[in-house]
Amino acid sequence: MRSFVDLDKTFGNQPRELGAALARIDTGKGHERLFQDQKPAVLKQLSEHARVASITASNAIENVVLDDERAARIAEGSPSFRNRNEKEFAGYRDAIDWLMRLEGYEALSVPFILHLHRLIFSHLDGRCGHLKSEPNLIVSYESGRREIVFTPPDEKETPQLLSELLVRYAEAKQEGRTHPIVLIGALILDFLAIHPVADGNGRLARLLTTYELLSGGYGVARYVSVEQRIFEAKNAYYASLYESQQGWHGSGHSIWPWTSYLVRILDGAYRDFEQRVAAADQGSGNKQERVRNFILTQAPNEFRTRDVQRALPDISSATIRLVLNELRNQHKIRSEGSGSGARWHRTQPAAGDPE
Repeated sequence: MRSFVDLDKTFGNQPRELGAALARIDTGKGHERLFQDQKPAVLKQLSEHARVASITASNAIENVVLDDERAARIAEGSPSFRNRNEKEFAGYRDAIDWLMRLEGYEALSVPFILHLHRLIFSHLDGRCGHLKSEPNLIVSYESGRREIVFTPPDEKETPQLLSELLVRYAEAKQEGRTHPIVLIGALILDFLAIHPVADGNGRLARLLTTYELLSGGYGVARYVSVEQRIFEAKNAYYASLYESQQGWHGSGHSIWPWTSYLVRILDGAYRDFEQRVAAADQGSGNKQERVRNFILTQAPNEFRTRDVQRALPDISSATIRLVLNELRNQHKIRSEGSGSGARWHRTQPAAGDPE
């Protein structure tokens, strides 16, 4: 709510570099519409991969982790669960599937948010679908001891603050006070500062981000896992939130560290999306040829193995590693580091790359 008290103050100092990134996101939005008409089969394949990646990554951010086999079984709809982690995994599955099936989008409301909360915890016994009834501090154990990172408003203030946030957000959205992605950033920042439920605030925030993106016509969340990109930049996720929440209680905070992070995530997601669609067009060749073509003609000059995996989700990691090693032996690419964190570089730029 604090970000929407003085809109001129909140949105008046947008960093200059965000303008170019927001323009790229809007261009990606336009391309997405073309792909929906021209390449529906490709988008269907991408959406199936993104669904599992989103369920897995959003839970992993909260340290809810399953092995690949169990994750795949539960994502497919397995009704039996072995432990709490599997129940929480299934809950996020149900929530994101429900969002993706929606045919229309209404203004956010407290009942809507609590419905999502019930879905997330629907396979667990306990109180869900209710606002918090006691204080819930945001803490960190990164230093080896318990440290209070942020103190949200208490439970008595929560209903009013959350309701007012949603009203003010809807008004700012209707008035077009700034770019819709920037408004989403401010919404999620305030939502996480209020921390309205006892457990599941982070997962709720990511679901609300997806909902508002879809509502605004930014369908990239259907085809590329935004949650996976956040998980891979988890340290920056927490650091940007921490920086933007400083001074929040007195409306002395800045939305830009957090919102800039979100814009970078979405800018990268649209870049991934277009690369994956382009890579899928090479599907007539065998899998090794498709990997080779992507690395030599479509990947950035510097890339990681996971960038290839994102672009070619139907191709195994073993096949990708095989092609990487062959291209390195042919001196077409070189590597820095080893393992999954290795950075790969083409020794010659692809056509269209800047010299």
